[in-house]
Amino acid sequence: MNNKTVNQFPKTSVVKENYAVILAGGDGSRLKSLTRMIVGDERPKQFCPILDNETLLDVTRRRVALKIPAENTFFSLTEKHERFYREILAGVSDEKLIVQPENKGTAPAILYSLLYLEKLSPEATVAFFPSDHYFSDDEAFMENVGRAFRAVETTPSSVVLLGIEPDSAETSYGWIEPVESLFDTAAGAVSQVQRFWEKPSFESANYLLKKGCLWNSFVMVGKAKTFLELIRKHKPDLFKLFAASTDSFWTKREKAVVRSLYSWIYEVNFSSDVLEKSADELYVLRVADVQWSDWGEPQRVIGTLENLGVQTKWMQLVAA
Repeated sequence: MNNKTVNQFPKTSVVKENYAVILAGGDGSRLKSLTRMIVGDERPKQFCPILDNETLLDVTRRRVALKIPAENTFFSLTEKHERFYREILAGVSDEKLIVQPENKGTAPAILYSLLYLEKLSPEATVAFFPSDHYFSDDEAFMENVGRAFRAVETTPSSVVLLGIEPDSAETSYGWIEPVESLFDTAAGAVSQVQRFWEKPSFESANYLLKKGCLWNSFVMVGKAKTFLELIRKHKPDLFKLFAASTDSFWTKREKAVVRSLYSWIYEVNFSSDVLEKSADELYVLRVADVQWSDWGEPQRVIGTLENLGVQTKWMQLVAA
């Protein structure tokens, strides 16, 4: 991406003491058939221009910039994707690129980013954003992110997840069941988490819908040190390995040290291995004014675009 495009990102309503990490290191395997049709190669979906000739990473950057300044925005990436992200992130300094030698799941990506940020700013408050999601109203969603930041300011030991008010009994999403209270169904309400439901049956999803439960957007806000404590508690061996590598950060040794570390670890999922085990320590903010879709599967992408009335050349090929 050229500097002109970067400078078009909005500069208002930002909070300079807050940080963002955009998660863009996944391989996007389930969407490869679609991205191959659109661009003719094997690039992961976050680097693909699916809507309005912009990549999903471009769209996510613009959304995040509504509340968090570019100088406080970092990118979690994977080394083998460099040929795809270098042009998109051409205006971003290397210090903002946290590059994994390989993709070992969301937990290592988040842990590496957290340790990086904590070393930079020990009191950092950070929001994590997947780079492959659709939101119908970026400004409204980021207002909710702002509410989550304020909730963390009020209770610094909290981690606040953004839960989307659902419109269907979706079985392929993760769900969050809030603790019942007088205000838990109000838009913008922050409730404690009762439990997580991962890809429930239709009967369970219908029950969750009627009960007022929420889709898990995987956007979450908290102090870096609070996130780190959750990982240390539930994945202590993984935490120790990464913590031992922090002396190499911003040195010539970092790349070699981290590459060796990644050769030892196995794939770890942050949702199932950390969040689900920490349910009674988490909060969820109800997002009631935004439509959302996790574009992890071709039918979700096509369904969203059809609902928007968008017709692209590649959609015509799919229909044919």
